[in-house]
Amino acid sequence: MEQSTRKFGTAPVFFTAISTILGAILFLRFGYAVGTIGFWGVVLLIILGHLVTIPTALAISEIATNKRVEGGGEYFIISRSFGLNIGATIGIALFLSQAISVAFYVIAFTEAFEFLFNWISAKFDFILPRQAISIPVLIGLAILILKKGANLGVKALYIVVAILAVSLILFFLGSTEHAETSGFGLGNAELRNPQDFFIVFAIIFPAFTGMTAGVGLSGDLKKPSRSIPLGTTIATISGMIIYFFVVYKLALSASPEDLTEHQLIMAKIAIGGSIAVPIGLAASTISSALGSVMVAPRTLQALALDKAFPSRKINRWLASSRKKDNEPVHASLVTSVIAFIFVAAGNVNAVASIISMFFMVTYGSLCLISFLNHFGSSPSYRPSFKSRWYISLTGFLVSVWVMFKINTLYAFLAILAIVLLYLLINHYHKGRKGLASIFTNSLFQLNRNLQVMLQKKSQQKIYKEWRPSAICISKDSFKRQNAFQLLNWISYKYGFGTYLHRIEGYYSRATYEQAKVELKKLVTDLSSADNFVYIDTIISPSYTSAIAQAIQIPGISGMENNMVIFEYSKDEPSTLSEIIDNFSLVGSGEFDICILASSTRKIDFKKGIHVWIKSIDTENANLMILLSFIIYGHPDWKKGQIKIFDLCKPEEEEETRYRMKELVSSGRLPITEKNIEIIIQRADISAKKIINTHSQNAGLTMIGIRDEAVKHEKEKVFEGYPDLGTTLFIHSHNQKVIE
Repeated sequence: MEQSTRKFGTAPVFFTAISTILGAILFLRFGYAVGTIGFWGVVLLIILGHLVTIPTALAISEIATNKRVEGGGEYFIISRSFGLNIGATIGIALFLSQAISVAFYVIAFTEAFEFLFNWISAKFDFILPRQAISIPVLIGLAILILKKGANLGVKALYIVVAILAVSLILFFLGSTEHAETSGFGLGNAELRNPQDFFIVFAIIFPAFTGMTAGVGLSGDLKKPSRSIPLGTTIATISGMIIYFFVVYKLALSASPEDLTEHQLIMAKIAIGGSIAVPIGLAASTISSALGSVMVAPRTLQALALDKAFPSRKINRWLASSRKKDNEPVHASLVTSVIAFIFVAAGNVNAVASIISMFFMVTYGSLCLISFLNHFGSSPSYRPSFKSRWYISLTGFLVSVWVMFKINTLYAFLAILAIVLLYLLINHYHKGRKGLASIFTNSLFQLNRNLQVMLQKKSQQKIYKEWRPSAICISKDSFKRQNAFQLLNWISYKYGFGTYLHRIEGYYSRATYEQAKVELKKLVTDLSSADNFVYIDTIISPSYTSAIAQAIQIPGISGMENNMVIFEYSKDEPSTLSEIIDNFSLVGSGEFDICILASSTRKIDFKKGIHVWIKSIDTENANLMILLSFIIYGHPDWKKGQIKIFDLCKPEEEEETRYRMKELVSSGRLPITEKNIEIIIQRADISAKKIINTHSQNAGLTMIGIRDEAVKHEKEKVFEGYPDLGTTLFIHSHNQKVIE
């Protein structure tokens, strides 16, 4: 069965592509292009077009030799690289472009009968509509494909390509009086009207979209990995060379006026041109239409096989094939109906621009896939044919740039249509989410390179701007999430947080499995909210060993961890002694230390953040101020405010006011003077009493602590704040600079 359905070699890929490349635009628009912007203008135009098509041809060739390309050609490559939902989005746009292209080529086919329309108009004073020819031709094509399939279509391709070749040979052999007298040469060739370059490019560009036409036959090829690279690459390069010769011949043989005024100027140049060129035009357009009407159904069938459409019945119907030759008859019928609608309308100029946009999206996607595969450097990506990453990147960037240069409005409309289509597909295929491996590999490489670069740069910098990279270890993750919440506030915009859920015990198969289960549950539980924290587990028999392990691991963000967050419950302070015992261990690693005393009282964000600065621990002041600003940046605190209380002795009041005012006026504090309160501490009133009085309703209270006090007073440092809610005790390893 495999041999009977996969029946084609390289020739059908080449002929399908070359017949589309040397199609209607070549015969009908190249003369106008040369007449408008001159020989060198069109040469630049061809080079620009092939900055898209050659990288795309190389990208397809590369991907096709890495994995077997099944039915659907370009769609198959994109969907297996970007995932089925993105693939289906681009695939549907690609199919519509291919189906409407059938109508475009059939309408262009009628231009070969211009003599007939002119004769009827002159003889009978009657303008015969083009549909009189285009509709019967399309019906004939549809019957041919539905009855005989691609096998007969490929045989017909050989005939029409032969006619096309003869027509072009007669054109090159032809001569004109202008050619004998003009003295045209490369030295005196012109570049005219540069302001019209992209207007002409928009007219000419559909000529370049044919080079991937043969890829759609991938499901019918005996060896896609050989036929696709060979057929596509040879057709692309051959087409480009023929374009250059055609442009030279046109510039040599006719004046700019004749080139712009006569649509079929090639007929006036070729030997027997009045017959040869219309026949060549007919052959080129009918072969292009034939190629599109063979390829489009296979794209649609591949989409249906991947269940791209919301109805199971529609997918099954479109995916079905005729048993004897595996022809997608139902998909061919749908393609023919779509083409018929646009042929009946008779004018596809506006639609042709949208077609170009969708083709550009497809080509850009193929180049991007190749670039990401190079960048991702996956061991499984081992194509026998290799392009270069910079060629693929050039193809992608030029594709996007050219889209907007051709027509900005249509580019936006095409992108909008694709976004809406993706949202629709993502809605009814919610289960097909997730990044494809190509993105995962690229992100891995990007992260790896960035981390290495950051490490190198950090060694070179004398001054390092401070930002928090905090790590928190807790075995109470399923009891309370206060520590995680604090870490999330810090990580939201300015910092980075790593939360380690501790599994108590020795590393074993059992604890390893437990860690996997609990990590999955944690990630699931915390994914409902906006989460900016990296979550992991750590297996360790004791709190001390867990801390010793954790503070030695490299920072996930690319910068070293510089802060450790501890957490205990104010109502159950049993774990506080463990934290105090490990305080000096963490301090020896030059970490800033935050100890969160969690309260059962709900945090009232409207009451804001209170920062307490005492004259005896000024080294903590700047860290507390910076952290309050960082935490305040989280949306939870948007209705609150920061308030700084500075406790000082009477003799220090003037100096304290000056220092705080200078910080505010220089813009180094994100607050105003009204948010600062200087409190004179009398000798008979303790600092703890003052703090309890002023901050009993605060959402979060921040208090500095000194390592000497923790070492000698232990738990007493954290006691004596019964009226406060959630409290954050802070010890700064060194004094931070507020820029």
